[in-house]
Amino acid sequence: MSRSLGEGLEGRTAVITGAAGGIGRAVVTAFADAGARVAAVDRDRSTLEALVARLPGGPHRAIAADLADIGGHDALLEAAATLGDIYAFVALAAVLRRRPSLDAISEADWDEQLDVNLKATFFLCRAAGRAMAAAGHGGRIVTISSQGWWTGGFGGSVVYATSKGGIVTMTRGLARALGPDGITVNCVAPGNVRTPMLMDGLDPAIYERMREQTPLGEVAEPEDIAGPILFLASDHARHVTGATINVSGGFLMY
Repeated sequence: MSRSLGEGLEGRTAVITGAAGGIGRAVVTAFADAGARVAAVDRDRSTLEALVARLPGGPHRAIAADLADIGGHDALLEAAATLGDIYAFVALAAVLRRRPSLDAISEADWDEQLDVNLKATFFLCRAAGRAMAAAGHGGRIVTISSQGWWTGGFGGSVVYATSKGGIVTMTRGLARALGPDGITVNCVAPGNVRTPMLMDGLDPAIYERMREQTPLGEVAEPEDIAGPILFLASDHARHVTGATINVSGGFLMY
């Protein structure tokens, strides 16, 4: 008997932050295709509502929220839980403030990236874990790092990479803390992915070098990241926790 990649997600509620982004759209669609009820979270309500309206199955829900507002996290999860007990939480939301050099990085650049990428992710994952534990059905949490957690940031992206290194360490700690409740916590670390975040202001010559230096010969598409995330949220990965999955086309190998 064949088994789907998203086995175990049918009829279950999945909360996905950063849903309107390049990878986010692919992930939201993959979870809906797998039969999950998707609570799509991002800042732009109109974009979210248009995305949710095109999803198969359902019911689904669009939730507009500023994740940097820690005080709003409980209300966000309560809204998502109107679809049913939260079983999967995917923390995709992040900001990148690319600067030309170390000296060009401001304190505001540091605060914004750490507040959204690391601080908000921790508090949301903790709140989601509490909700899963209270429901008593176990659960799946998937965080998103970057190849930068391993290489370090280049030039003005050092702050972004710092936040993503923190995500890897945080994921391991959450996996240890939440494991007794049957909740797995894993991380996906993409390499170069063709998204607005990567392409905004990127020199075409640098993009071509990225492609050439990738053993598989291409920059990833968002759908290439959605598959591993869906796997980690599925029954197939029930005994995987605390892992960081490298999805870089061989650009990095570890």
